[in-house]
Amino acid sequence: MNDFLANIVAQTRARLAQEPPADRAAAERAARDRTPHALTKALSRDGINIIAEIKAASPSAGDIVVNPDVEAIAGEYKAGGAAAISIVTERDAFKGSREWIARVKTLPVLMKDFVVEESQLVRGVAAGASAILLLASLLDAHQIRDFIACLDRFSCDALVEVHDERELERAVGGGARLIGVNNRNLRDFRVDLATSERLSRQIPAGVIRVAESGIKTSQDIDYLRRCGFHGFLVGESLLRQNDRAAAVRRLLS
Repeated sequence: MNDFLANIVAQTRARLAQEPPADRAAAERAARDRTPHALTKALSRDGINIIAEIKAASPSAGDIVVNPDVEAIAGEYKAGGAAAISIVTERDAFKGSREWIARVKTLPVLMKDFVVEESQLVRGVAAGASAILLLASLLDAHQIRDFIACLDRFSCDALVEVHDERELERAVGGGARLIGVNNRNLRDFRVDLATSERLSRQIPAGVIRVAESGIKTSQDIDYLRRCGFHGFLVGESLLRQNDRAAAVRRLLS
């Protein structure tokens, strides 16, 4: 684990130690009120399935949208044809909030955070998440399997994110049914779409594949579709547009 991840994990664990116990009853109620495995359904559609992201900041880009109007941005994304919304909820480095999840009413929501404990999964489900990101850089295959089993009890999807072959092995060993390939190197933050092409060849048949980071144009989408991807997570390049709905439509064209 590099220094960037180690620092975030340390901050996350310190924060979790101060939080009250996760409310499983609230998670069960939230699960009953939404479509089961909604992200899987959204990404199983024919065509181009965009997961449009909302985040306030990132370590590589700095501030992106300060205090984002989550409802308005989600509405723009939906108007443009997005299949789902990703919300970065990590508080310290990304200036996010789990409370933002409940503000999206009409599309499946993927919660992106640095998950190291089951309590985070329960809180994410209770907040209304349809799916939760699991980072193979932080978890071994056994933990991934256990976390997927926890989410399955709430009919919630797990998107397992990988950056390289070793992490992909963990994801596959953990039984991941949705695998996201992040094209950003977390050591130097460089982006290379060829990472998706290389790892896609090693993802088992039947697994839903999501390409993440560095996607800016419809040509990028075409390239990644040829590599076998079903979903495309796009964040900063959409957030910085004046007309976000039109920007999503351009990716779909």
